[in-house]
Amino acid sequence: MVMDKYASRRFDIQQEDTIDVAVLEAIPFDYPDSTTEVVYETEEFTSVCPWTGLPDFARLVIRYVPHRALVELKSLKYYLTSYRNVGILQEHAVNRILQDLVQLLQPVSMVVEAEYKERGGIKTKAIARYQKE
Repeated sequence: MVMDKYASRRFDIQQEDTIDVAVLEAIPFDYPDSTTEVVYETEEFTSVCPWTGLPDFARLVIRYVPHRALVELKSLKYYLTSYRNVGILQEHAVNRILQDLVQLLQPVSMVVEAEYKERGGIKTKAIARYQKE
């Protein structure tokens, strides 16, 4: 009988409470009545599987129509980097990012989309949406 030497192997995984929401900063948007669409994209979003600690790599797109605030880009980069060792499901990551940014910015609308690289023969694309009432 061959023993599965990988069954107990894990990498350190940080909890969701280590996501650095406090680093996010809003800056004024001077055109609140416009229909300006802002799009941020990165090919470098990473988090880890909450069960194995193996990395998940994604192309992340944040698209929104601002109301009175924009997210300051350096703060967004630090915020997204804080996910690097967090154990979070792919579908949960987009919702968490959406939740944090909506709370910060109160936009007219926002979409957070992540297209994860293939792992185990399956690609994942998760999309979370917000529309102001």
